[in-house]
Amino acid sequence: MDRSGAVRRNRPGDIGPPVFSNFIYFLAALVIYTTSELFDKPARFDPGAIVFCLASTAVFALVCRIYFDRLAVHGRSLPAQDIDRRVNTAVSRLSIAALVLFAVNIYGFRVNHLLSDVAVFQWLPTLGALLFLGLFLFYLILIWNFAYQIQKRFFTGALTKKSFILSNVAFCLPAMLPWCFLSLLADCLGLLPFDGLNRFMNSTAGEVIYILFFVIAISVFGPVLIQRLWGCRPLAPGIDRQRIEKTCQMADLKYRDILVWNLFGGSMITAGVMGIVGRFRYILVTPALLACLDDDEIQGVVLHEIGHVYHRHMVFYLFFFAGFIACNFVFFEPLMFMVYLINPLQQGGVFLGLNQDTVHAAIICLVLIGLFILYFRFVFGLFMRHFERQADLHIFKYTDSPSALISTFYKIASLSRQSIDKPNWHHFSIGQRIGFLEKCRMNPGMIQRHHRKVKTMITGYLLAVGIIFFIGYSVSYGGLNTSFTQFVAGKILSRQLELDPDNSDLYVQVGDFYYDARQYGKAAVAYENVLKIDPVNVHALNNLAWLLATCPDTAFRNAARSLELARRAVNIKREAYILDTYAEALYANNYKSRALATAKQALGVSTKRKEYYRAQVIRFEKALRNHLMPGRKP
Repeated sequence: MDRSGAVRRNRPGDIGPPVFSNFIYFLAALVIYTTSELFDKPARFDPGAIVFCLASTAVFALVCRIYFDRLAVHGRSLPAQDIDRRVNTAVSRLSIAALVLFAVNIYGFRVNHLLSDVAVFQWLPTLGALLFLGLFLFYLILIWNFAYQIQKRFFTGALTKKSFILSNVAFCLPAMLPWCFLSLLADCLGLLPFDGLNRFMNSTAGEVIYILFFVIAISVFGPVLIQRLWGCRPLAPGIDRQRIEKTCQMADLKYRDILVWNLFGGSMITAGVMGIVGRFRYILVTPALLACLDDDEIQGVVLHEIGHVYHRHMVFYLFFFAGFIACNFVFFEPLMFMVYLINPLQQGGVFLGLNQDTVHAAIICLVLIGLFILYFRFVFGLFMRHFERQADLHIFKYTDSPSALISTFYKIASLSRQSIDKPNWHHFSIGQRIGFLEKCRMNPGMIQRHHRKVKTMITGYLLAVGIIFFIGYSVSYGGLNTSFTQFVAGKILSRQLELDPDNSDLYVQVGDFYYDARQYGKAAVAYENVLKIDPVNVHALNNLAWLLATCPDTAFRNAARSLELARRAVNIKREAYILDTYAEALYANNYKSRALATAKQALGVSTKRKEYYRAQVIRFEKALRNHLMPGRKP
């Protein structure tokens, strides 16, 4: 192995910031595609969308080429550290630009509806999703294609452009696999002629059970498929395998196999571990790691990976994803309503000439994508950094000296020609990791303090997610649902009235809302506003008459006005519920015989709620008998 710096830099257990970021970008693209369902389906597909998609893709490819060509020219006179930093920055910026371009094509030009009328894509919508997610993957491939001319200098000469691109693609694929299988299985189940099963799968409980079962299945069996996607092969018997097996035996680690991980042609100095169950757990090592490190250093790297298993970091990552999904599940509808109530955002969209539904959907998508990025970039990144440090400390479980791991860090820093003080979002810098190991060697009490710190962080996270989920569940399905729904409905109706003050139907809805909320004064005002705009609005006439005749708060009753309104309503439409209101108004004005006759008419024309109208007749009959024979007890 060339020791001059041709080996691609990396750290034990580190898969590389740009590579890991690609994983996150792909998940973000998946969020963009799935949230596109919030927008109304276009009446017809615009052929101009295809023209824009092709033209924008060509422009993006040209930008990538110019960007990296200029970087290659300027990079000839720059140190390797600066070149690597600039390349990573360029890849990150262009990847974000690719996300934006993908969102414009999906949200703005709706290219995902190009094949929506094709039968096979109607039966299996997941196929269409995979096709158009391929558009974002193509954008990334363009970036990798033009970045290769610079990045190849950081790898061994054996790494071809094809291998470089395929390695990046292979690493992104696990981001899609869980969703792909979950969605495709749901499509297939939907095609089965079992109505009961389909109803259950579409229910809240069915969705939760289905997702939970699938997440558990993919977390247990997923490593079997992933190691095949990555082209891993069993490490051949020999000295390298024996020393890794000896370390695993010393740590009592259960695993299925030790695999050679040919990531980027095997030229990255890294290792990894996959699997939460020993029967399906794999230890991954790259050829570069085996070639560059001595026995003690390889043992230190393997102990680092075993530290992840020992401290159950992968199980926590599963909870981390599940927590994000669960909180989104219970907060999705409340979030949609609350975003709708943010008036400045709505006004900004109207100013740009967009209709309210489009503005609302766009804001929801931006909020969801923003939350996703913030959650994984900062919260997930915080835990990853501390988990990596905890895995580093696992070497102290078997030796008093972390020298083997420290020498590994120094060797990687030397080969990579990188500053040891350069951190990234999911790892502390090499210098910080070395410094912390040195401090722990001098003061062993720091080891347990860090373990306690991580446990406190996990406990705090689980508690926070539990509280957030409980609140979200209460708002969406539990005891807070009624209050929240009433609050949102009132705000939405007020917003609509501001936009359309002459819409009588809106005032009717406002009146109904306030009546249900037992704000009878506001309900009466809303109904009166309707009658000022539309004097023959049956709904308002009927509901205001009912309020004035039967209001639980007697201060709002007005029998005479109620009878007038009810008579106007019944002259317009003689339906059961209107006749029932007229009967109540007659009764309130002491016309008991006429109230009974009207109640019988309501029962005669009713097609629903027969028991209610029959009870009304019985009630008025008793009232009439008591009126005619006042001395008789009811």
